[in-house]
Amino acid sequence: MLRLEPRSAPSRAMVWLSPLLALVITVAFGVAIFLAMGKSPLHGLSMFFWEPLKNAYSLSELALKASPLILIGLGLAACYRSNVWNIGAEGQYIVGAIFGGGVALLAGDNTSHAIVLPILLAGVVGGMVWAALVAALRDWFNANEILVSLMLVYVAQYLLDYLVYGPWKDPEGYNFPQTKIFADPALLGHLIEGTRLNWGFPIALVAVALVWVFLFRSVQGFRLQVGGLAPGAARYAGYSSRKALWTVLLMSGGFAGLAGSLDAIGPLQQLTPQVSQGYGFAAIIVAFVGRLNPVGIVLSGALMAMFYIGGELAQSRLGLPNAMTGVFQGLLLFSLLACDTLIHHRIRFKR
Repeated sequence: MLRLEPRSAPSRAMVWLSPLLALVITVAFGVAIFLAMGKSPLHGLSMFFWEPLKNAYSLSELALKASPLILIGLGLAACYRSNVWNIGAEGQYIVGAIFGGGVALLAGDNTSHAIVLPILLAGVVGGMVWAALVAALRDWFNANEILVSLMLVYVAQYLLDYLVYGPWKDPEGYNFPQTKIFADPALLGHLIEGTRLNWGFPIALVAVALVWVFLFRSVQGFRLQVGGLAPGAARYAGYSSRKALWTVLLMSGGFAGLAGSLDAIGPLQQLTPQVSQGYGFAAIIVAFVGRLNPVGIVLSGALMAMFYIGGELAQSRLGLPNAMTGVFQGLLLFSLLACDTLIHHRIRFKR
């Protein structure tokens, strides 16, 4: 019988090399999948790992796609470091887009461009409100935050559907479920002329620096991490688990909501039922592949963005299903979990 036994001292080098090893395994599985589908592995892999990097415009698209993943991943990393399992960032992202989009709909052609700030703040508030529901149910009724946050994703999607099929539906939209295009003053400006890259990317990088300082250079961040690693020690030291719960969930919801509002007034420019492309769920992988470290999350966010762009290119150029994006994401997470298991455990054969 095969058994897993904990290693007394897992290799620190392998802990950090694990994401790279997981990526190599993912690529190997990708080659096998392309061969099984009768496609050239070299051509297929180039869609995922070369096309998103080949020129300045491709890099700008990569940064645009990575921005929401980085923002959401930062909030989730703070949660997971505190042993709070927020799985519903997808719902917080959607509600952030709804709140931000609602303010954007108020703008007209003569509105000041300064309305962008209230739109982004509304997105943050929306995400925090949705995350606060999770915190309240966990704090007051001891509800499982995994189930609650996950179920609220569906509630958020139904709320979005109600608005774009109902009161916010564009009367001139040929009966499509969508709001009207936001007025120009409510839209994010392009950062580089000739590309779609907007101010969301610099905002994400600033957030990375702020979260790094918060987690590794502040007393509150230290308390959160102690509470996650050693709850008993945290209680003995007098650290409040309730405060930690509310802090990380509001922080995570705020970042997810900000990402939603940035996308709503950025590349989307309106609300539709397909506001999210699964960023909230993909950011869970981003957080873990990035080792719950803000700097690592930038790299893993870029990698996940490559999968999104590669999946779209594989669909349009190779005729592959769009599900290839999810396949690569799932393979990466599975490979990472397998590597981590073998880093922390050794396989023993016992009769």
